Amino acid sequence: MKLISKLTTLAAASCMAIATGTAAFSQDLTLKLGHLANEDNSWHLASVRFAEELSALTDGRIAVEVFPNESLGKEIDLINGMQLGTVDMTITGESLQNWAPMAALLAVPYAYRSLEHMDEVASGEIGDQIEEQIIANAQVRPIAYFARGPRNLTSQRPIETPADLNGMKMRVPNVPLFVDVWSALGASPTPMAFSEVFTSLQNGVIEGQENPLALIRSANFNEVQDYVNQTEHVRSWIYLTLAESTWAKLSEEDQAAVMEAAAAAQEYERSLLLDSLAADKAYLEENGMTFVEVDGAAFQAAARDAVLANVSDEIKPIVEDLFAN
Repeated sequence: MKLISKLTTLAAASCMAIATGTAAFSQDLTLKLGHLANEDNSWHLASVRFAEELSALTDGRIAVEVFPNESLGKEIDLINGMQLGTVDMTITGESLQNWAPMAALLAVPYAYRSLEHMDEVASGEIGDQIEEQIIANAQVRPIAYFARGPRNLTSQRPIETPADLNGMKMRVPNVPLFVDVWSALGASPTPMAFSEVFTSLQNGVIEGQENPLALIRSANFNEVQDYVNQTEHVRSWIYLTLAESTWAKLSEEDQAAVMEAAAAAQEYERSLLLDSLAADKAYLEENGMTFVEVDGAAFQAAARDAVLANVSDEIKPIVEDLFAN
């Protein structure tokens, strides 16, 4: 799924909450697309774009109804629904490793040096292998992928190298991989519910936390943290997916239309992501946070053994190669 050339920015109508096929044409098929994001999220807006593009490409024969906010069910429920034929589409990522172990590659710490490097992997041979395993094992077909904003470390002092962590108390999700990686980097990681993070930072129970810029902004961490250290320690992507049973019902012409619409949605979502990252950085800087360049190679080297110890044997050789290149 190569990125296509940049499309013209959508008109405001693209931001509608629920997308359906163009009413002027009769509809032969209506696809249900459920996901967990809200109406303002780039994933939802890209889903709406997909619906509009597919309707246009099929002269309204195929409509897509988009259901945000888990209104059709939670992520795993939607995947199960796709396997049972009650749901046609969803947006999902690492959860697919319950069926396809290679899906763990979607979010391995320090595996991807940059957004461009991640694109090379996601749209290249490794990405093809991941998608093939997902289709075979989960009966879910990835048709596009959306990049997610990288995770960064916030703190009360600048952190440029792992040595600067020096036992810093920081919140991490309750995921063994995160705990082990930050321990290896020299921090003192503490699993904690996200709802407790702001108060714990405010009271000095912890000194830092890590999340994407959008969440740092929405959680108002700029009120209790001074620095955004650009560790970018997790780059990841997530798939727009179609039930394999639905795909099999489509003609070759309609399958081609689905892939063309998905490519347009992927490109549109990327433009939204880049705009969002720039806006979030500007907002945080305007509200008192300083962005710190870090020694990414030093962080990657220090994290390597902990990452490899936490990945499955099936993907370990691939992760080793990603770290080596």
